Amino acid sequence: MGDDKTIKSRFRGKSEHSLDSKGRLNFPSRFREVLAQYGSETLMVTTWGNHLRAYPASEWEIIENKLMDQGRPMTRLIRLVLSGVTECNLDKQGRILLSAASRSETRIAKDVILTGMRDWVEIWDNEAWLVEINGTRDNFDSFGEGLSDLGII
Repeated sequence: MGDDKTIKSRFRGKSEHSLDSKGRLNFPSRFREVLAQYGSETLMVTTWGNHLRAYPASEWEIIENKLMDQGRPMTRLIRLVLSGVTECNLDKQGRILLSAASRSETRIAKDVILTGMRDWVEIWDNEAWLVEINGTRDNFDSFGEGLSDLGII
């Protein structure tokens, strides 16, 4: 995604947060530092299956262009992803407002998990995260061939 020569760090790690009554989410300072390297305080947040994805605006433009220019066979997926995107600007306290619609579509309640995924951040409802991560742990051995193909094991 981003130009590795200008972006020095990536979104990495996991953190737990609670949304306030208005649906605002404290975006972790380490993630804000990465976002600043993109030269913007704007995140593009979209539904992605059962969670949300938050991209720096410049990274989102790359994704959006690829979907629109090369993804025509996936029109239904493109419609879902593009219709759910919201521009979110960090406020002075480093929070973003997650729209009620996106929270409803992904069943995000109050407690959320943020996971850094290098070029984007995933936002999960805590319950959905536990289902996802426990399922992955339970099937960890099934990833052996793929990891071997990558030369990791």
